[in-house]
Amino acid sequence: MSLKTKALGGLILAGCASLYGCAGQHSEAVLQQAGTDFQKVKEDSNVLRIAPKDVIRAGESLARADRLSSYWGSGSDVVHYAYLSRRYSEIAREHTNQVLNEERAAKLELERQRLQLALRESKLLSVQQQGKWLEEQIVALATTQTDRGLVMTLGDVLFDTGEAELKSSANRVVLKIVQFLQLNPKRVVRIEGYTDSTGGKQENLKLSRDRAQSVADVLMDLGIDDKRIKVEGYGDEYPVDVNASERGRAQNRRVEIVFSDEKGQLGAAR
Repeated sequence: MSLKTKALGGLILAGCASLYGCAGQHSEAVLQQAGTDFQKVKEDSNVLRIAPKDVIRAGESLARADRLSSYWGSGSDVVHYAYLSRRYSEIAREHTNQVLNEERAAKLELERQRLQLALRESKLLSVQQQGKWLEEQIVALATTQTDRGLVMTLGDVLFDTGEAELKSSANRVVLKIVQFLQLNPKRVVRIEGYTDSTGGKQENLKLSRDRAQSVADVLMDLGIDDKRIKVEGYGDEYPVDVNASERGRAQNRRVEIVFSDEKGQLGAAR
């Protein structure tokens, strides 16, 4: 064999080795990403509850890709099964989000129906008795009389951490507010949301506004005209306690409902 032929053969072998090395690096990266995606869905209890079959398929495809990764020349097969694993993980996540949204909507509708039923039942009381009782309840629940008006505070316990959706434990208070406003048609309210200082300014501002809007939405769902409701979000401004302790932060995470006077005049906003 000539020297030229040997040199050519060496170049071909080197080129093949280089191509194999690149393919191997690519398949390894794809396999690693598939493993990361699978780990996330496997550790999500909602995904395991709602889409277990897709999680199993993702795991099986990942295991096959992992086995093939140790064989020479199987890079394309590794990429194929790693892709299948990632796709099954994605399908599991999408299916879970869809079901969670449906469950959340069904829960909200059920709570709305319960509130409306309670509202209809409460109307069996005489208007006079109800009006007097409700006014006493509102005054008792309101924390302070300020230059902004009579202020009622809904504490952080009525919301899940970082969430804007009202918990069912708020229904009793909200129902009293609705009844009070129905019996006092000239009164209006301003709903103000606040957070503690944890998190960024913009995130806190959005969360405070969303929580205030969540309360407003429930009032409107139960028949209160949106023209009688104003919504404000102040984020971590105007704390009522220091943010250095958990107790203080809990006090600062709140929604305040400011009631107008009997003529519908609200005090100045902050």
